[in-house]
Amino acid sequence: MDFKDYLANTTDNLEKFRAVQPKAAQGFSAMHRGAFFEGDVSVKHKELMALAIAMATHCDDCIGFHMKAAIRAGVTRTEVAETISVAISMGGGPAYMYGAHALEAFDQLAPAVAAE
Repeated sequence: MDFKDYLANTTDNLEKFRAVQPKAAQGFSAMHRGAFFEGDVSVKHKELMALAIAMATHCDDCIGFHMKAAIRAGVTRTEVAETISVAISMGGGPAYMYGAHALEAFDQLAPAVAAE
């Protein structure tokens, strides 16, 4: 999977949804901001939690967007791999497959995020 193209397509689709349902999109964005702030639990650790949940719930879009945010928050490849191990432990075989997608997302997106 090419995560850069995949996320670009998802972003286009989200923009189309925002155009027809701005209140719902704004509500989701407000909820996201209310959860992903630097508090007693760091943003980096919140993003790792989100990645584990994305793997366990089989959401490639979530893997991609939260991987980019995790990279921006300073996550390392080893931390991603350990998070994948926890997701596999909690989610079994399907989480293992999506964990492989998450590691692929890190490898593809880390250079692009670093260049931003």
